[in-house]
Amino acid sequence: MSEPSTKQVLEGAAPMVAQEISEQVTEALQNANSAINGVADAVGLTEQVDKSPYAMVAAALGVGYVLGGGLFTPTTFRVLRLGMKLASIPAVRERLLDVAESAVDGVLGSQTKKEESSS
Repeated sequence: MSEPSTKQVLEGAAPMVAQEISEQVTEALQNANSAINGVADAVGLTEQVDKSPYAMVAAALGVGYVLGGGLFTPTTFRVLRLGMKLASIPAVRERLLDVAESAVDGVLGSQTKKEESSS
């Protein structure tokens, strides 16, 4: 009886090696999943997701956007510029209302003075 060739030995060993690698990968994934769940529980992330899922999705999108390199892009600058304009609306509105109120008071005050001097 002749000895098996190297090729035959390797072909026979390949399924065993593949099975062993598969088991190691599965174990590593389970360990990583346990570690991630442990961190999530430690910081209270699970409760936050249950409490306000939409906010957590928005936070995840924001973190992904930043980690994906989207922080220093023209789109980000456009959104920030729009946000600053929208944030300034209440202050500008109040200032314009104060100016308009002063103008109306001035016009009414001058009309009252004219009426008093005419009489």
